[in-house]
Amino acid sequence: MILSLIVYASLTALCVQAAETDADTAVDPRPSAYLYASAGASAAAADEISARGPLKLTLRRAVQMATSPEGSVRVQIQNENVKQARMRALEVEAGFFPDIESYVSIQSTVRSLAAQGLTDVRLGVTPALESNPLYPLFGPLIGGIQIPSRSGPFHVLDARGTATQNLFDYSLIKRFKSARATTRGTKQDLNTVDDQVTSQVARAYLSALRADADEEAVEADLNLSQAELTQSQHQKEAGSGTGIDVTRSEVQVANDKQRLLVAKNQQSISHIQLLRTMSLHPTTPIELVDRLEYHPVDTLTPEDAVAQALANRPDLKAQLEREDASKLTAQAVKYERLPTVVAQFDYGTVGPPDILLLPTRDYYGQVRIPIFDGGRRDARRTEAYSQLKQEQLRTTDLRDQIEQDVWTAIDSLKSADEQVKVAEEGFHLAERQLEQARRRFNAGVAGSLEVSDASDKLVRARDNRIQAIYNHNVARFDLGQALGKTASMIP
Repeated sequence: MILSLIVYASLTALCVQAAETDADTAVDPRPSAYLYASAGASAAAADEISARGPLKLTLRRAVQMATSPEGSVRVQIQNENVKQARMRALEVEAGFFPDIESYVSIQSTVRSLAAQGLTDVRLGVTPALESNPLYPLFGPLIGGIQIPSRSGPFHVLDARGTATQNLFDYSLIKRFKSARATTRGTKQDLNTVDDQVTSQVARAYLSALRADADEEAVEADLNLSQAELTQSQHQKEAGSGTGIDVTRSEVQVANDKQRLLVAKNQQSISHIQLLRTMSLHPTTPIELVDRLEYHPVDTLTPEDAVAQALANRPDLKAQLEREDASKLTAQAVKYERLPTVVAQFDYGTVGPPDILLLPTRDYYGQVRIPIFDGGRRDARRTEAYSQLKQEQLRTTDLRDQIEQDVWTAIDSLKSADEQVKVAEEGFHLAERQLEQARRRFNAGVAGSLEVSDASDKLVRARDNRIQAIYNHNVARFDLGQALGKTASMIP
């Protein structure tokens, strides 16, 4: 009965382990259409992509898709890092639980007695006795016992269960706490990756919005130059214009067409870059719902911003957890000098398989006291404290870097605010200048050169306005990333 229970427990454990392995390595049963966009596309994205028409993207939706568990490759990799850290913590935690094993062994033994020098040995026979004339008659009676050249076979069956339990190991407690701190740090690293991916997607989305705005602006410039060409042609036909005015307008139309081709190409490239940051296929058709607009940000004093950053930045939280884990690891090596207490137990049945098996058991405990290991423990302790010093230096350096990031982001945002104001004013002035130049040209007071000059200034003013709004949005997300809350900057 005991043998049957042990064998059943062993087979059950093997089946459970195999099932867990199959669950971890199983292939995703979902259809391949789910991965139409890429290996990291979310289910909602795949449904939209597989449908007719482009995928409509707002900035918030793009960030949600990229930071989902199946979104950006960086997020997926960090999720796997979190899983690995959890498993390493479980490995350390397993030291607090008993290690229980069972086995069944069958042993068949044959021993060579000849190898021990016992071949042809007859008891009670001496050389003097063999020389006696009467030995042939009485020898068999005196030395009739002969040791065989081998023994066996002997068959032994042993069915046994063993258990080992750590009763006291203070170093193990510290190692477990260190593993838990490492796991927490890895989770904070996941938040850091989420924030970085949010910032990356936001920048790519803003670049795509700027490309769309540039393409629309060039189209507006082309329409404007075509209208001027038509007007120049009419005035030439009416006798109030010259051929040079028409030629100048035609040159401007050709330049604007060239600029439009460049803008469309840049628009396509920016969309591909956005898809890449989202881990979507570059051929996925998308349509940006948002527009490049100015969104003011509540002012913060640098001191308050630095305080918020130090409280919110996930990379600082992760670094503090790594420092704590390194400190606990150093303590674990230090406390390896303390005694440890271990209890062991085994129970089973043993004997020849053809007779009744007899139960046997062993209970015993051990107190292990480290005395001398050749200096290995001291070397590991020195190494652990050196690693702790490195983590402390990294923490200090990261605090300084956070403060620098906050001050730089605030200065950039202030400058971007001023750029937007100046660009808006210059754009409106350029519009009025062009309107006045057109009225003067229609009235015959000025030539087409004045209109062309005003048009060029409007083009530059429009480009400056787009660039200023783009710079402000980038500075806004830089401040959000410096504060550790990039997602809060999404309108």
